[in-house]
Amino acid sequence: MKDPRGRFEGIRVVGDVHGDAEAFHMAVDGATAERLFVIQLGDLTDGGSDAPGVLRRAFAMRAEGRGLFMLGNHDHKLRRALEGAPLRIEPSGLGRTLEQIEAARDAEALRRRAVEEIGRAPAWLRIDQRLFVHGGFHPRMLHAAPPPDAGARKPEGLVPRALFGQVTSRMRDDGFPERLHDWVDRIPQGFTIYCGHEVRSGNGRPFMQVGAGGGAAVFMDTGAGKGGHLSWVDLPW
Repeated sequence: MKDPRGRFEGIRVVGDVHGDAEAFHMAVDGATAERLFVIQLGDLTDGGSDAPGVLRRAFAMRAEGRGLFMLGNHDHKLRRALEGAPLRIEPSGLGRTLEQIEAARDAEALRRRAVEEIGRAPAWLRIDQRLFVHGGFHPRMLHAAPPPDAGARKPEGLVPRALFGQVTSRMRDDGFPERLHDWVDRIPQGFTIYCGHEVRSGNGRPFMQVGAGGGAAVFMDTGAGKGGHLSWVDLPW
């Protein structure tokens, strides 16, 4: 990625979109008007009514150099589905996304573009004292670059932490993996991690947690496409 600091006044960090195209358009249009570079934290699809609209806007934003999207677990799974991998498909999530893509006027081109763009989406990104990632942090991310093709292959190394956060081997009653947040305590003082992946807010706003090491995590998912809304925060360089 070319350093965008010469063209933009700051950064707009956008949480999980999950198919809410209307809100995503508002976030990107507003960033354009204010000369902000967009970093979207992954999970573009699954849940809302217009996954194709979200994908088109995300791909155009990247092509124009106005922003990028991080690799989320839903994005990674969508790419695998588009390539024909045998998967468990939730009807209200990935199943709905695949139906929307199939019904799109540009379905074939959109499928090809999604496979390409998701395949090269960054699993994490560090800019100075901030790190952007979808699921969860590991201290080695501060010094190691993500694999350039993390979205195109089986998650290995630090990529599972980036996509899925920190999980145990147990499942919750709702069928999702039990998640831990011990990684927040390993964020060094002076660093802030911006992530999505799960709704942790109790008031509809991004949720900040300060860890034992003095660093902070900001959880940006506030339920867009899942009965909540899309959130974003604007940061100076």
